[in-house]
Amino acid sequence: MPIVPPTHSVERSLRRAGARTVVGLDEVGRGAWAGPVTVGAAVTGLRRPPEGLTDSKLLTEPRRRALAPVLADWVTAYALGHASALECDELGMTAALRLAAVRALEALPVEPDAVILDGKHDYLGGPWRVRTVIKGDQSCICVSAASVLAKVHRDGLMAGLGEEHPAYGFADNAGYPSPVHRAALEELGPTEHHRLSWSYLDGLPRWRHLKRIRVLPGSGGAGSAEAAGEQLALGF
Repeated sequence: MPIVPPTHSVERSLRRAGARTVVGLDEVGRGAWAGPVTVGAAVTGLRRPPEGLTDSKLLTEPRRRALAPVLADWVTAYALGHASALECDELGMTAALRLAAVRALEALPVEPDAVILDGKHDYLGGPWRVRTVIKGDQSCICVSAASVLAKVHRDGLMAGLGEEHPAYGFADNAGYPSPVHRAALEELGPTEHHRLSWSYLDGLPRWRHLKRIRVLPGSGGAGSAEAAGEQLALGF
């Protein structure tokens, strides 16, 4: 089935409602066992995008890597924000995503009037004016651009960590679940780059004692159940 190219349709509707600068946001690393969660922010205006732009997940790795520098030159502005593995553990994924997104938005040289956020859940909130779009990384040009830039950058970051920890296969799996990754965890345990509140540790008897339980402020100890529920809801 042919890939339908993204458009400026949502951005045009926001501009008609008064937004002059519209930013597309997309995340990568949400379901990884290791590494940060990364959010890309891209401002593209209404110009014609480079040929072949779409959601990064629909592109081959060579095509993503070739497209990323073209996009970096083509966009009006872009920035990346990260929340570390430790911050994911301490805050939970929703708050970590917001932290990474805020860092990306604050690093932009322009101030957005509106944000197009991939997905149906608004993890960003105020003071930004947010429009959520399901499959926005496929349908919105600025979100597609953010998707590719964030994915290529994070993959490169994880490949660098893989040089420090070659057994885990980070260059190939980018910190996501894989047979090589799980085998290394079983033998060597988690590194300082692993998320220790994730449920994969439940299946590693030798290292289960390292699991971190996030207790929410004022929860009276019930935070562990809520954290587990959040992980289950997000597919961890």
